[in-house]
Amino acid sequence: MNYGWWIVALVAVLLTVASMFWRRPRRQPPRTSAFAQAKRRFHTQRERLEAKFLQLAAARNTADAPRWADCLFADDVSYVRSRTTGELSAFVAVTVGVGDSEDERDTAESLQAGTAVFRFDRDHWETDGRAILNLSPSEAIQYYRDQLEIVGEEFAHHS
Repeated sequence: MNYGWWIVALVAVLLTVASMFWRRPRRQPPRTSAFAQAKRRFHTQRERLEAKFLQLAAARNTADAPRWADCLFADDVSYVRSRTTGELSAFVAVTVGVGDSEDERDTAESLQAGTAVFRFDRDHWETDGRAILNLSPSEAIQYYRDQLEIVGEEFAHHS
């Protein structure tokens, strides 16, 4: 009896099964690695994003709203996902100085806390220059808890 063709068929099946297992992780990367990649991109694009945020916020000034004289960004970042659309956003605490003169910016009343919002769009981060004023990132997440779920936080290490 000739078993040669059985051996060839068995080897072919084994190679087919092995190649399916070998290729599977490359086709379907886990969701966590996509999030990790989005976080890395946020850090590499952050300086550009903050500059764009300031530019768009300044362009939005209206006669009835106080003028933003300054805006300081915190280092900490909270990442949230929309429960309905799945859109990923990054929330960064900001302190906005409002007023027209240097003297006004020095008073505590002219400082306003808020949250700058950045959105992840396919492979890059964007902003429309809008802030959630009077709410820190954690307060904004709590306030919008029905629409948002927190997916990660990064805290700056202070010495």
